[in-house]
Amino acid sequence: MAQHTEVDAPAGVLYGLIADALRWPVFLPPTVHVEQLEFDGESERLRMWVTANDEIRSWTTRRVLDPVAHRVDFRQEVLPRPVTSMGGSWSVEPRGPERSLVTLRNDFSVDGNARADVDWVRRATTANSRAALANLRGLAERWRRLDDLVLSFEDTTRVDAPVEPVYDFLHRFGDRPDAVPGATGIDIAEQAPGVQLMTVRLNGADGTARTTESVRIGFPHAGRIVYKDVRDSEQPALLAAHAGEWSVEPEPWGTGVTVVARHHAVLDEDGVRERYGDGADAVRLAREALRARLARESAAALRLAKEHAEGALAAHGA
Repeated sequence: MAQHTEVDAPAGVLYGLIADALRWPVFLPPTVHVEQLEFDGESERLRMWVTANDEIRSWTTRRVLDPVAHRVDFRQEVLPRPVTSMGGSWSVEPRGPERSLVTLRNDFSVDGNARADVDWVRRATTANSRAALANLRGLAERWRRLDDLVLSFEDTTRVDAPVEPVYDFLHRFGDRPDAVPGATGIDIAEQAPGVQLMTVRLNGADGTARTTESVRIGFPHAGRIVYKDVRDSEQPALLAAHAGEWSVEPEPWGTGVTVVARHHAVLDEDGVRERYGDGADAVRLAREALRARLARESAAALRLAKEHAEGALAAHGA
């Protein structure tokens, strides 16, 4: 299976986006989260969580990177059944100084070759490849201004409590609708062990209703929860993509922890234009508004996590 797209961008730009798998959660729609397990400069092993036919699937992949040939070969090592093998390649062929052909090839085999299983994998692979190529093209063709559209930041707070009650609060977000400013309801459903789908219903300051859905993946032994927004009904959309992480980090010198809220986002240019116009300051104003909104949401959750954990510790001590 092979799919192609022509892109008005240099081959080096496209290769850079393909090679930077850790940013795929905000670059490529099917990717929810990526953990880099090994990297020696030429090859890497990745643990990946991906949406496939509206399900969350996870696997381990080995990739070989060739920046000279603008090529990345990949082969999955640990796969969910019924898939027994899967791999392929990304290749970028220059078609001029600022035009390139991107090809994404996939091959797979299925245990028993049952038609339903083969069709499921082919359907998921085809849909994900199309979505990835389309978004890759959109990002690459904005390469001159992409740095202005990508936003990353973090907020922190100190909590005088151990890791467990803080992580527990963040994991059970749905118990406190006020954990998200403006939320009228939060529902969390366990999709698989350690994988949650969180649905948040909100009322905006202007009275408009909005619904978001996020996939959350928990790493309790590391005190981490990573997430990606997979649906947002906001119109006009200010966000093209948003992913983040809650990290509960023990203090090396005491009994408390530092809680870190990390955000990674890509602005939606059409939404920015609709809200802020075409002026020179439009992107800056959108970045500032988005930064303020996400920081406000983080601050509310961090405050409640601190109150919950320190309150539980005080009650236990009493």
